[in-house]
Amino acid sequence: MDNNICERSIRPLTVGRKNYLFMGSKGGGKAAAIAYTLIETARINGVNPEAWLTWVLKRIADHKINRLDELLPWNWTPQ
Repeated sequence: MDNNICERSIRPLTVGRKNYLFMGSKGGGKAAAIAYTLIETARINGVNPEAWLTWVLKRIADHKINRLDELLPWNWTPQ
């Protein structure tokens, strides 16, 4: 058994790991980590990250805080 599929999927993140140390600030690094997490979560769930994030950003301001799970990528369907 091997884990080549897993290693290939995380390679873009691990190649740039040292570059992430130089995001400009600690807050910038955290923001980048959040963005990468959202994008990769969408990809893993077979969702177009750009379309999903556009959809979420249009709705999140008026969305109830206790219903945020409705905005997650696995609950999204393209229109």
